[in-house]
Amino acid sequence: MGTDYGAHPLPGDCFRILHVSTGNVCRSPITERLTRHALADRLGDPLAGGLVVESAGTWGHEGAPMEANAEQVLADFGADASGFVGRELLDDHVIRADLVLTATRDHRAQVISMGHSAGLRTFTLKEFTRLVQAIDPATLPDPRDSAAGGVVGRARSLVRAAAALRGWLLAPSVEADEVYDPYGAPLPFFRSVGGEINEALDPVVRALTGVA
Repeated sequence: MGTDYGAHPLPGDCFRILHVSTGNVCRSPITERLTRHALADRLGDPLAGGLVVESAGTWGHEGAPMEANAEQVLADFGADASGFVGRELLDDHVIRADLVLTATRDHRAQVISMGHSAGLRTFTLKEFTRLVQAIDPATLPDPRDSAAGGVVGRARSLVRAAAALRGWLLAPSVEADEVYDPYGAPLPFFRSVGGEINEALDPVVRALTGVA
């Protein structure tokens, strides 16, 4: 999953975001590292705010590095690709995650089918983007309010609000919630996918942190 948090103690109360794709060498590594990059821009150190970002694959290439083109996409955005190691999605990953964001609807279905009451906290990335954009930020806790749980409290409230909206705010098309797999494709397609992911992440990170 990249950075080893064992060397950096986690806060007592944390919020775990798990990004899921197929092989955990293209889409989910890009999404994981772009999320960390965006959080660092807003919070300075996401871990200090209690946010932990990880990834795994439903057919994960355990121990594999991310694809070279995925590394290049991250370099384009100024994000850190170093130290990444692919993982196969395990029950424990789902159990510990407070929010699971998947590349496609099939991945979402696979995560939910694992059980662990994952349905209310598992979305495709683009689905979650659409939902959070419909949530009034004023209805969420102030991330600076430690009594309300800070950034972690805000993130948990955001997931609950998004889950409540899911049946009311449907995708405009079948393809609208999909991030297609660039595995084996040339760099321009990877860059297109990276742009899609980055665009989808911006409203999510803004909603999570309360920082534009």
